[in-house]
Amino acid sequence: MPHDTPLIATIVVGLGLAFVLGTIAQRFRIPPLVGYLLAGVAVGPFTPGFVADQALATELAELGIILLMFGVGLHFSLQDLLSVRNIAVPGAVVQIAVATLMGLGLAWLMGWSVGAGLVFGLALSVASTVVLLRALQERRLMETDRGRIAVGWLIVEDLAMVLVLVLFPAIASLQGGGDKPAFEPLAAQAGFGLAGIVMLTLAKIIVFIGLMLVVGRRVIPWILHYIAHTGSRELFRLGVLAIALCIAFGATKLFDVSLALGAFFAGMMLRESPLSARAAQESLPLRDAFAVLFFVSVGMMFDPMSVVREPWPLLATLAIIMLGKSLAAFLIVVLFRHPVATALTISASLSQIGEFSFILAELGVASQILPTDGRDLIMAGAILSIMLNPLMFAAATWLAPRLDPRRDSPQAAAAVPEPIRTTDLTDHTIVIGYGRVGALVGDALKQRQLPFLVAEVGESALAKLKQGGIETIMGNAAQPEILGATNPSRARHLVIAIPEAFEAGQIVQQARAANPDIRIIARAHADAEVDHLKGLGADVVIMGEREIARGMIEELERRVPDAAQQDPRALAVGSVV
Repeated sequence: MPHDTPLIATIVVGLGLAFVLGTIAQRFRIPPLVGYLLAGVAVGPFTPGFVADQALATELAELGIILLMFGVGLHFSLQDLLSVRNIAVPGAVVQIAVATLMGLGLAWLMGWSVGAGLVFGLALSVASTVVLLRALQERRLMETDRGRIAVGWLIVEDLAMVLVLVLFPAIASLQGGGDKPAFEPLAAQAGFGLAGIVMLTLAKIIVFIGLMLVVGRRVIPWILHYIAHTGSRELFRLGVLAIALCIAFGATKLFDVSLALGAFFAGMMLRESPLSARAAQESLPLRDAFAVLFFVSVGMMFDPMSVVREPWPLLATLAIIMLGKSLAAFLIVVLFRHPVATALTISASLSQIGEFSFILAELGVASQILPTDGRDLIMAGAILSIMLNPLMFAAATWLAPRLDPRRDSPQAAAAVPEPIRTTDLTDHTIVIGYGRVGALVGDALKQRQLPFLVAEVGESALAKLKQGGIETIMGNAAQPEILGATNPSRARHLVIAIPEAFEAGQIVQQARAANPDIRIIARAHADAEVDHLKGLGADVVIMGEREIARGMIEELERRVPDAAQQDPRALAVGSVV
């Protein structure tokens, strides 16, 4: 008799079906996350066939949230967070209040109690961490002012929801709810009232942040530096994951802080270390895999028949999520005198709901405050808003240059996404990536006064290039429109200085198709990558390890004749080399 393995079945079927449907979605130019959500619907309890373990899928998805927020923290300094506090704090608070009131109004129209309306409205007010961050990363907005404001806004929402979850048992008791778990057992034992619970919760959050700033800022980088000096990549990768997971779990158990917030601060403290980039790279594969499981778990909660049973309440719920709170966020950002394009980006980022909404919905039903119909509306509103979120970003991009009266000003020009213009350069060199390798290539080309341009995604590198008078194109060159803007059909050389072989292969294929005569030089880290890139059309692929070995051999051979005069045994060394 075969063993019952619900964990393995959930991972295998969830990831496998997500891969198939995500690939199909990508083929039809639909965001892959729509395929991931549909995979969840297919393995959920509301559709025939195999039913995955929803509780396990949700716990696995939490790992994705932890790793995702840890990765964000690695690219988000304390200065970045403080720089947007003037807009993020009041903006998030007002937007939560407005969305909650709209949800309360809809609940009143449906005949629900005030308590049910408050829970319903709060659930509609907070955006999904995973969806917002994935959207910003895909559009290369994480390191922009708009991205920093959106992340800061998200952190404030996270803190607000932590407070709401802690206060929920006390609020539920005032509403006459049923069995309610105590989120703040210490306060319950001491007999604190509502004000006491709030003060204790805030004190815990402050203590946690203080510990991270004072202790974590020194200890976390020191641990990773020690592991790095052991020379074990396996231990380093394990250390990164252990730090992210342990701090997130400890923050939840000891300080009642959300897993996402704990992981974010762990990453932000590690950013102080020069190893932060390597830590981000090591955690990327697991982060992406578990983030996919998050979308699968969301899809499992969706009952497709709810669209038929309750079309009008569902449409009203969706309108609050995608239009009501987005409009509120838009007006708040504009009132703070930020460009319209920034306001539109924030609005699009927040036009969906996710993990905190599910928690509130389940708590509301368990406490007999929120009717089950309310939970179904929240679940349906979440999955539909996530599926439609890419359309909100597309609308924001289209509206930005049409609504901003300051679009000709420098501030607006930096905020409004400009159309990608093809370079006028010909017989030039295209440099893809401007890290350590790309920068050395660029310096050599500049010294020789050869025409070249750089395609890069990092804003800090782009700013330095522009200061140096070097033509740049912002974006991932694996995307056809970005590579096309570099004018590969008229270029002489293409230097691919990025370390990712998968993206490099896409660039090689597109460049070779555009110009059969272009000379393509790429880099690799393994023999298999060399063969892969050459097979796609690269003329030369340089493997770093091979060049290091060649340099060492040349150094040995150069010194052997000199050493042989003093020690004949040195000739043996030369013959071996």
